[in-house]
Amino acid sequence: MRYAIIADIHANLAAFLAVLVDIERRGEVDEVWCLGDIVGYGPDPHECVELLRQTNHICVVGNHDLAAIGKIDTSEFNPDAVAACQWTARQLTPRDIAYLKGLPLVIEKDDFTLVHGSPREPIWEYILSISGARENFAYFKSKFCLVGHSHVPLVFSYGETGSCSFNQFSTDSELVLGKDRLIINPGAVGQPRDGDPRASYAIYDSETEQVKLYRVPYDIGATQAKMVEQRLPMRLVARLSHGV
Repeated sequence: MRYAIIADIHANLAAFLAVLVDIERRGEVDEVWCLGDIVGYGPDPHECVELLRQTNHICVVGNHDLAAIGKIDTSEFNPDAVAACQWTARQLTPRDIAYLKGLPLVIEKDDFTLVHGSPREPIWEYILSISGARENFAYFKSKFCLVGHSHVPLVFSYGETGSCSFNQFSTDSELVLGKDRLIINPGAVGQPRDGDPRASYAIYDSETEQVKLYRVPYDIGATQAKMVEQRLPMRLVARLSHGV
């Protein structure tokens, strides 16, 4: 079985479409695993929700998904994120809202736990350090955990001796699932923040027990033009060019 692992689409339809085309080009997958934040920041929230619904998928909810439907306070958001959230809320249909409301915080699937932020705090916590990762291994029972939220592709491993380490997760390497427990972040589809503006996602092959990261170019200018047309914050427009 092959599974596509995606996160942080953030209403970027051009990026999402490019990823789906790339997945099909690589031989399609049996299921899409989405780690939340379908909406927020970008110009096509309704279209991205609809497109995801057309795939065979499972999905956890992200903080921007919840904010767009009024389920969490946006006081911890920066002003640009708040402005985008308020605009997003006006674009969603009742069907979109019902779908987002029905998304769970956590999904356990085979040897994997799926969350948006972290297993300890699925909505808000970023896992970016070895110390933070080490603490979070105690909060899930499966061998592997998939997270999004930071928009940066990362892998943290926890060995049998209790040691925790950080490993690079890039397109020139294959992540082989072995004895170590892992926390894996596939990066962001719609708003990468690792200095590479290309959309990021991963494919897990259960037969080879490998996870591979892929980067996909897309028409960034088309997304930016839509954002300008909708008067979304210019900082959000500009950051797509640089992947920050």
